[in-house]
Amino acid sequence: MSTSLASTRPSTLATLGPTTHAALRIGAGLLYMQHGLQKLFGLFGGVGPNGGAVPLVSQFGLAGVLETFGGLLLVLGLFTRPVALVLAVEMLVAYFQFHFPRGGMPIENQGELPLLFMLVWLFLAGNGAGPASLDARRAR
Repeated sequence: MSTSLASTRPSTLATLGPTTHAALRIGAGLLYMQHGLQKLFGLFGGVGPNGGAVPLVSQFGLAGVLETFGGLLLVLGLFTRPVALVLAVEMLVAYFQFHFPRGGMPIENQGELPLLFMLVWLFLAGNGAGPASLDARRAR
């Protein structure tokens, strides 16, 4: 019985799993941090009509802290599972508090971004940071 070379060796695309896992974690974390920096420091156009920062002791201030520092922890791949779970809950709250009341589907109420972030964070909560992370280094 002979086996083909293709069946004994993983495909090139299959070997990209650890790299794409890290790219998703790092890329999503960096994008998420921008939302926090916008809220906390008024960067990237800030928040509201005046483009400023939000009060630190407010719901938006808490969101800014979670987004900035939670995003940073995900970029580093440190405490990924619990941080991702907290951030997934934050995004679910954001969707149901601010987008869902506007009615319609997520594309109509501008809720697709928090839902997409929530799905990415759920993936990381379930699968961890991957091999290219501080979590993996700590486990060794």
